[in-house]
Formats: sequence, C-alpha cells, structure tokens
Amino acid sequence: MKNKKFFLIIHIFLLFLSYSARVSQAQPVIDITTPMPPPGWALLERELLRANSIAVEEFADTYLDDRGYLLHTPRWGTLDGTDDAIETFANWTLLHSLGASNSVLELFKKALEGHLRQYKELKTVTTEIAKHGAYYKEFMPMSDWHHNGEGMQGFFFQGLSDPTDISFQKRMKRFAGFYMNEDPEAPNYDPKHKIIRSIWNGSRGPMLRMATKEDWVGDPMVGRFHILHSSAGRNKMLDFEEAYPEMLEHCAEYLHSAGDHPLNLIATNLHLNAYMLAHEAKYKSWLLEYVNAWMERINVNGGNIPTNIGLDGTIGGEFGGKWYKGTYGWNFSPWSPEFKKIAHRNLFDKGMWPGFGNALLVTGDQQYIDVLRRQVDNLYAQKRIVDGKEMIPNNFGDNGWYNWTTNLYVPRLIEIYMWSMDRKDLERILMEGWIAFLEGKNPEYPEQALRDELSYIRNKVKRMRNDPTTPDTRLADWAMGFNPAATHTLVNLMLGGYLTGRIWILHCRLRYFDPVKNRAGLPEDVAALVTEMNKEMTRVTMVNVNQTKSREVIIQTGGYGEHQCIYVEINGRKISVNNRFFTVRLDMGSGAELDIYARRYARQPTLAFPWHGDIVP
Repeated sequence: MKNKKFFLIIHIFLLFLSYSARVSQAQPVIDITTPMPPPGWALLERELLRANSIAVEEFADTYLDDRGYLLHTPRWGTLDGTDDAIETFANWTLLHSLGASNSVLELFKKALEGHLRQYKELKTVTTEIAKHGAYYKEFMPMSDWHHNGEGMQGFFFQGLSDPTDISFQKRMKRFAGFYMNEDPEAPNYDPKHKIIRSIWNGSRGPMLRMATKEDWVGDPMVGRFHILHSSAGRNKMLDFEEAYPEMLEHCAEYLHSAGDHPLNLIATNLHLNAYMLAHEAKYKSWLLEYVNAWMERINVNGGNIPTNIGLDGTIGGEFGGKWYKGTYGWNFSPWSPEFKKIAHRNLFDKGMWPGFGNALLVTGDQQYIDVLRRQVDNLYAQKRIVDGKEMIPNNFGDNGWYNWTTNLYVPRLIEIYMWSMDRKDLERILMEGWIAFLEGKNPEYPEQALRDELSYIRNKVKRMRNDPTTPDTRLADWAMGFNPAATHTLVNLMLGGYLTGRIWILHCRLRYFDPVKNRAGLPEDVAALVTEMNKEMTRVTMVNVNQTKSREVIIQTGGYGEHQCIYVEINGRKISVNNRFFTVRLDMGSGAELDIYARRYARQPTLAFPWHGDIVP
C-alpha cells in the first residue's frame, strides 16, 4: 500500500512537471492590474454564459430520459428522422468551449450516447438502408451530407472541449476512414478519379442505384403528430397517415444518387478533426487530394462548381455532361407540396465553403479562398436591378441562369472576408451589425446583441415550458425548435469568429483556456471583447468582473492554434510571444486592451490544449 501511494505521488509530481513545462511555453505572463469598472458588455457576456448553462440543463431535463434518449417517436428519414434528433444539441459543445458550465458538455455526451443507442434500435421496412438499424458502426449507413452534416455539428465541435475523450478520438478516425477505403464495407471513395461515389454514402458504402422516396422519407406510421414537413401539420396535430403521401411527394425528384456532389466536401470535417488530434499525415493528404480535385474541376468549369461528377470522373458525367444537374444541384427546383410551389434547393455552397475553408486551415494557402471568391464573382457578374433591388441568380439550368433573388450570399461573403482579410472583399458587405462594429461604426452593437441573445434564451425557455406535445406525439425535428443554446454572438464578440450554422469548424482569431480548472473556455468572471481585426492584428479587451479575486486565462491565437502570435502590445509595451498562446493574469476588478499581432495560418491546426503540446495525448 505504501509503495502504491509513493508511486501515485511520483506520478502526480511528474504530471505537474510536465504541465508546468508545457505551459511555461506561454511565457511571458502578461499581468493586468489597471482597475476597470465592469463594462455593460462584460456583465452581459457573463450573464449570457450563465443563462445558457441553466437553460440547457432545463432543456435536458425536459427532453432527455435517464438513458440519454430523446423523448420523442423515433423514425428513419431525412425530413424528421435520425439527423434531426441529434441536431437538437448542435451547438452545445461549442457553448461549453466558450465557457459555459461543465454540465453542458456532460449533457451533450449523454445525449450523443443515448442517441446512438436509440437509433441503433430503430429498424425500417420500406428501405434497406436502416433495415438493421439507423446506425452501423456508430455512423449513418447511408445518407447525404446536407443532413448528415447537420446532425454531426455537436460532434465536430466536441474536440474544442474534449479532445482527449477516447470515444471521440476513435470515432473521428473510424469515420474519416470510411472515406479513405480503410473499411472494406464502405468503399465510398474512388482514388483513381478522386471522387466520393454517391451523394448517399456512409458506413455501408455508396448508393449507386436510384434512390427511392422511402429512402428519403422512411416508413409510414400510425399516430398523431405536429408534422413540420406537412402543410397541414405545422400548427396542429395531424394523423401521420394523412401527411405521409405529401412527404413522399416532397422527395419525388430527389432520386438520382450516383456520382459526386459538392455536399460531400463536408466529409472533410472528419479528416480535419482526425488530423488535428495527432497530425497523422494521411488525413491531411486525403483532405487536400479531395479538395484539390474539386478545385481543378471548378477551374476547368469556368469557376463554377459542378453539382455532379460522373462515376467516370467527368464533369456532369451522370447527365450527359451537364455540370449543373443533380439532386441539390444548380438546376434543382423541385415541386414543394407543403408550400404548393416550386422550391429552389441548390446547395452548391453548403459543402464548397467548408471544404475549401478546411484546406486553408491546413495549408494557409489563399488560393482556396480565391476559388470561393471567383464563384461569387460569376454570380455577381449576372447582377440585375429589379424594382430598385440588387438581385443575382441562385440557379443555373438548360436555359442558363435563373431564379434572380435578393439572396446575395452575404454570409458567404463575410466568410471570404474573414479568411482573406482583403479590404476589397469587405466592399461587398453591407456595413451593419457586427461588421460595422469591427469597423468602429456601431459602438452600441455588443450590448444590444448580447441583450438580444438573452431574450432568445428567455423566449425558448418560455416556449419549452408551454410545449403542448408529449413523447408519443413528438417527432425528431420538434425539439430542435426549443434548443435554447445561444452561441452566435458570443463567437463574434469573444472570439472574433463568424459561424452561420453552415460551416461547423471554428474559424476565429482567439480562443481561451482556464489553466486553473484545466478546461477550455473563459474562466469564471472573465469577459473578452474583440473590437478590431486586420490581417496582422486582433484588438481585444479583457476584463475581470470579480472585485475580490484575481483570474488567470490562456489566450490562444486561432480556433485551433493555427495563427502564430508574434507579440502583444499593452499600455505602450511590446511583449514578445512567438507561440500559439500566452497567459494573462487579471488582478481583481482589472482590465485592459491588448493588441495581438500574429502571422495567420502559420501553424498546423491542433485540437491540443496549451498544456498538451502540439498533439492531443
């Protein structure tokens, strides 16, 4: 017993030495002692983190059982099925990484494990895909990345807070392997033509046949539900049998599956995360091979991303060379029975932006952003003024461009600017909201935006408490509408990042770690506000709102340490750093403005915390 205690003490001592040695790389420590009365934005930011945590806990109490099962009626399908159930918790891991309570992360993990078990138990009759369960090897047997990606958002962000979790690591590598032909049951990738072979793909491989409406919609059911994908069931209870024909009709034009599609670029999120664990070269190599193949096709196609690549590797190969055809393609304008009109569902950008953004993260090469910019240029070259409004086409078909709308792809323009920091890219963006604030033209924005987020949480909780449904009358997409977690403004203001809900990788200037509690996120009582950014500099105000206790925070440059901090300027002093992170000690009730100078995309991104080194242990 004495020997065991001795070795335990030695082990703890060695861990302490290792921790100290690693964190010492963050030296010098920047001491902030200047008193700063807590600004309104700082108090609101801390309250938003607190309110988020409490609301998430109440949501879990309402919609999860003891096993982590979502309290609803499970069914297979893309309209109200597997991906929607777990998408309910999409931003909880991101919220925890910002500084919300540890219960948020614990509840997400409970929901994830429960979800995988709950939907493994589900079996289908009308489609072979989920005949033996809606998950196989803890992954969708087959699905499209529009839906699969939405369902995996929380998992993609889990590494921000929980990179040492063994289940997370094993899953990320296994899932990435499904697209590297490491699993003989999942031959999704054709290395000769550098394509993912179908828009439907997963742990059982690609769908090379025509899809059926039942593949998309799932089995019929008996019962009464609020059915959000039904014109009659949105605002009242409806017999599922009554809605089912309309749901099948919804997917009547979604049947072509074979060949590659830009949505599959979302799969590179798996390889990026797997690479950021231990920098295994194979994941980066595959990611770049796949994205570069798409870049070559786009260049050959005049700057427009094709929405189908044939099984023979040719552009438009599944449609006689017509690059714009295919499910969710440029010309995809199916009939919507819910709304009794044509619906334009061209999703060219939903995978294009994440894929090329991931390539930027691992290379720092702006050529990937040039491709995105050229795609937008092609759309803006067709610009029209209609009734005094600027419009661009959102679709392309046999007769050329069509469906001119006021959708100017502004979120995509903001992402291009955030990644390039080219002032010419800024010229296309309306000077309002957060962008105007960064440009010094909207000083009231932080407090107003934070107040709006608090209202968002309050309204979600109020609606949740008045939810008229019960588990037997609730489908998978219902609870999503009550998720109270509010992260968008916090990512903007705290991190200098921009997430539209369509990227699922954290592109930002700064992240924070609590060295005392050994976790990601702002420490208790600490608030941060990014007020200005350019290619080299990020200006942030750090505040300790606690008037009796000091706080310590580690600031990392980049969501994944991809930016190399060169030096920090504070109160006229220049402090050399030359690392991806540094430590700040905030005296009680103190605060200061820091100008952080960094070489962007100068380091390989990592999920490792500052005390881990460069790879996750």
